[in-house]
Amino acid sequence: MLINGVYGCGKSTVAAEIADQLERRDISYAALELGWLTWFETSGVDDDSSEQIVLDNLAGVVGNYLRVGVQHFVLAGSVRDRDALDPIRVSIPVPLRVVRPEVPIDVIDRRLLADPTEGRRGDLRVAMTWLTDGTGAGLEDLAVNNEQPIAEVAGAIIEWLGWSEPGLTPADPTPITPAG
Repeated sequence: MLINGVYGCGKSTVAAEIADQLERRDISYAALELGWLTWFETSGVDDDSSEQIVLDNLAGVVGNYLRVGVQHFVLAGSVRDRDALDPIRVSIPVPLRVVRPEVPIDVIDRRLLADPTEGRRGDLRVAMTWLTDGTGAGLEDLAVNNEQPIAEVAGAIIEWLGWSEPGLTPADPTPITPAG
């Protein structure tokens, strides 16, 4: 499952809570923040090469986890469109469902401005642009209101996916109406 959305919508927080809940239930999982697989800088690497490196990193990490028996993957990242999502789907040999946390812009503004790093100011500008032009919207199988208590949001996603008991294989959930 990929939790996809703009900066500040709570992707990483939801992913961490899902991971915690799966761990408490003794359910096999791996949680990956896609941003960390894309965070590098070196001269001579263009955008196309950079995107391929990210996909190679993702395929390698997922492959390693599959070899040791991981059954469920919780990915968090910001994917712009189908042209960016499709290569992710192809690079991992497991079904991928997409969940989009939704929060009002004033909540995103508050979250990102509270972060002390300078990069978060830029993330806020990007989030505003994405929200204004609808970037990343429409890729989701499920949209969730992420203003609820995080444990409830994560629990609802786990139930929707059918990942609530050890040993269950990923379900093919039916999309539900967005919360809120």
